[in-house]
Amino acid sequence: MASSTTVTAVAYGASYLLPTRNTLSISSFSPSKRFDISYLRRRVNASSPRRIVVCAARTESGGVKLGARAPDFELPEPLTGNLWKLEDFELYPSLLVMFICNHCPFVIHLKKDIVKLSNFYMKKGLAVVAISSNSVVTHPQDGPEFMAEDAKVFKYPFPYLYDESQEVAREFEAVCTPEFFLYKKDGRRPFELVYHGQFDDSRPSSNIPVTGRDLSLAIDLALSCQPIPSNQKPSVGCSIKWHPETES
Repeated sequence: MASSTTVTAVAYGASYLLPTRNTLSISSFSPSKRFDISYLRRRVNASSPRRIVVCAARTESGGVKLGARAPDFELPEPLTGNLWKLEDFELYPSLLVMFICNHCPFVIHLKKDIVKLSNFYMKKGLAVVAISSNSVVTHPQDGPEFMAEDAKVFKYPFPYLYDESQEVAREFEAVCTPEFFLYKKDGRRPFELVYHGQFDDSRPSSNIPVTGRDLSLAIDLALSCQPIPSNQKPSVGCSIKWHPETES
């Protein structure tokens, strides 16, 4: 049984009391199998000329009830070709699912600190996965080859998965980038949503420093088996770029 001694962890300008525990690292994750992503490149390059209608807006997360179960998913990781499923994270007490992309200024504003936060909490037993669901018809810079490059440049310690069909985003009811879903499990019970809110109050050009305060506090409470307040500020970002309506 893990030790229950108490230590103080300091991250992003805040200090919280956390119980020590046996930890797992991302290197122990077991992706389901390898996946050939060459067809993704062909699909991006083979798009026929067409007239497209695109809708985009600044959007807030919302609508998902706390306590909701984490949807199943099976998605490829462009960087490695591995195929990942929800069950690959079952050994972990908490799971952070992030909907991000390459180009969104709200995501770019937080990218380095998302990596810092993930590195810090993955050492404490948190599982982390990022998903991009943007249409490559309207935003080819969010395609799989560019995702792999982004993961390399920013040294993502978590798998960065490609949701080409956008079905996973719809299952999670994700609407914007970035959007954060923190799940917790109790024994053999499925992952249940305990936090669906913002990273912190900082926004591009807001002159408010990035601290990760809101999300890090929620993770602290989840990992120390304490209740998380339900009054959570929504995440704000670019709308997910859904596949456009097309006209011949």
